[in-house]
Amino acid sequence: MLQLEQELRNNAYPGRGIVIGRSADGKKAVIAYFIMGRSVNSRNRIFVTEGEGIRTQAFDPSKLSDPSLVIYAPVRVQGCDTIVTNGDQTDTIYEGLEKGLTFEQALRSRKYEPDGPNYTPRISGLVHIGEGNFDYMMSILKSNDGDPTCCNRYTFAYDNPAAGEGRFIHTYREDGDPLPSFYGEPEKVAVEGDIDSFTAMVWKSLNEDNKVSLFVRFIEIATGEYETRIMNKNQ
Repeated sequence: MLQLEQELRNNAYPGRGIVIGRSADGKKAVIAYFIMGRSVNSRNRIFVTEGEGIRTQAFDPSKLSDPSLVIYAPVRVQGCDTIVTNGDQTDTIYEGLEKGLTFEQALRSRKYEPDGPNYTPRISGLVHIGEGNFDYMMSILKSNDGDPTCCNRYTFAYDNPAAGEGRFIHTYREDGDPLPSFYGEPEKVAVEGDIDSFTAMVWKSLNEDNKVSLFVRFIEIATGEYETRIMNKNQ
């Protein structure tokens, strides 16, 4: 099991990342989503609350050059399900669940982002809480080692996650040009502390130049009640 703090400190540009797991006391589902940026357009963002979820928003509207891949709702809630993604596939999953599709089925209509030569992977997570139980799924849709003619689709399911354990998936393996995509199974990381200490650890561990925003939510597995923290570099 890896230490999330070290994984973040040792990677200047993991891009966008999702962490899902169970708190050390076993009582809460834990979700974290962060965004980073290298361009002015990517860095010019904040997270704002929208309903039970969040939306990205331009911090300075005059600097927003292309909203297509930077403005979206990363987190939406539908009943007992919390959806978290790095793009507008949040809406695809939400609408798919409404139609009776599974998480995996809903994502079959989507693929990596059209931002060659990076072809940024679409990463997604679904947290389900019901009747005192907790499980989650994660997905990555990516090009075939940079070849956009093939979309590789991977889905990972975690049933009754162990206390103090989470999984971490991010868009890029490391900084580069073009950016190398994440590969392999989501990394097993320790989940420690309460919501405030966990949020502070993640935020402080992200590269100071590249970090943009962070969302963290702790959900009581027994009741579904939740607490949320949002951190924005742009204030």
